[in-house]
Amino acid sequence: MIALSTSWNAWRYSQAKDIIKEVRALGFNCVELNFSLSPAMVNQMIALKRRGLIKVVSLHNFCPIPPGISRKKALPDTFSLSATDEQERQKALKFTKKTIETASAIDAEVVVLHTGKIKARERIRELALVYKSGRKQKYEQLKAQMLKERKAKSKRFFDQAIRSLEELCAYALRQKVKLGIENRYYFYEIPSVEEMEIILRRFPGPPLYYWHDVGHAQVYENLGFLKYKEILEKFGRRMVGVHLHDIEGIDDHRAPLKGRFDFRQLLPYIKKDTLKVIEAHHPATAEEIVQGKKYLEQIFKAKKT
Repeated sequence: MIALSTSWNAWRYSQAKDIIKEVRALGFNCVELNFSLSPAMVNQMIALKRRGLIKVVSLHNFCPIPPGISRKKALPDTFSLSATDEQERQKALKFTKKTIETASAIDAEVVVLHTGKIKARERIRELALVYKSGRKQKYEQLKAQMLKERKAKSKRFFDQAIRSLEELCAYALRQKVKLGIENRYYFYEIPSVEEMEIILRRFPGPPLYYWHDVGHAQVYENLGFLKYKEILEKFGRRMVGVHLHDIEGIDDHRAPLKGRFDFRQLLPYIKKDTLKVIEAHHPATAEEIVQGKKYLEQIFKAKKT
């Protein structure tokens, strides 16, 4: 079964019933709740779930939005789990725990987490422009600079992320909710591939798992950092869920079939219980979402035969 993230249409509505009405009209019975839903909207979602109108498979942290943050400004990194400012990290912990509690209340299996970032000027789009221009020497120089800076600055932020995960894992176990650590898009976000390896070794069992975002991984192959299959080979056995969307260059979150990603790459790593969530964003149309859903269902059905 394939779910749809409310990141596609939540921004158009102020009432949960209208979000879910549109989602159901496209043929989806399951959703992931994204990070731009107010507390009132989340409570409405819980009521809709209890009436049997929708199944919620996962929540993307922070859900609901922390108090004082508008829906337009809500982000998964509003507060960072890797912050060296302890006040900020405590806020990130508090509102992540609220997301975990909400997941338990709505019977969602997984909370998708961003585990923080390193304080540095983000240069991934600059690198992409240099790469696209064909200036190989400039590309290699910039890439080397970024790698060097990340290595020099990462430890204290990564240590904070580990501290946060230790507390959150204990909390999620009590709530009987899984945590899915998502591979990231921006270069200075945590975790890198190497950091993901450390995290999964440090937390070898429940409730912590790997959440795979197909577009984020493809960006890193497109920019020459790794081969796509490397990520799946390293983390596929711990993969609890996957965000499905298409990508062109570094432009991701397109509807499936509106980019160049080969979704068949996923088949060896998709298990029967792997959560599959389409995470297409605006301006993907309803028709594109429906076509993408049918295409993905055909691919995943072929795996069963």
